Amino acid sequence: MDMGVWILNLAVLGIVLESDLGTRKVTRMRVLRPIITAGAIVPIYIDQLATSGYGLMLEIAGIATGLLLGLLASAFMPVHEGMAKGRRCAKSRAGIGYALTWIAVVGARLAFSYGTAHIFGRQLGEWMATHTVSPSALTDALIFMAVLMMLTRTVLLHLKAKATLTPTQPTEAPLPVG
Repeated sequence: MDMGVWILNLAVLGIVLESDLGTRKVTRMRVLRPIITAGAIVPIYIDQLATSGYGLMLEIAGIATGLLLGLLASAFMPVHEGMAKGRRCAKSRAGIGYALTWIAVVGARLAFSYGTAHIFGRQLGEWMATHTVSPSALTDALIFMAVLMMLTRTVLLHLKAKATLTPTQPTEAPLPVG
């Protein structure tokens, strides 16, 4: 199994868990760090995008799966109003459900990568040859899944924090009739 796969997956897992577990203030850097990480990962690991056929469908499936998994992870990270240094701020709380979601997803990606090299590589290779899917399209799909999961979580964290801190307008009581 390629060492780059381990590095990428464990880096994403480490960054996400380090920045999210427990009760954390939602800061600009907390939102920007995953975006910067994605900006660094994509040019390094994305080789040649598929532009048609099953390779393109596989990459789109990776993107869709990443979006859905990001939504799932975000469901385990509520955001609430808090105080820090005497100022109102947004805080998130991520616990065991959040951590287990990320660990399971990263574990599944690593297990798949291991399986391609040691268990079902021949069958996967035959399927890829039959459907004209390049190895880079498969790699890209897995990278897209990882990056989109992280970015979806980040965007939702930002939106939840913004909504938490947006003042609500008090509703006026209806005028008495009569």
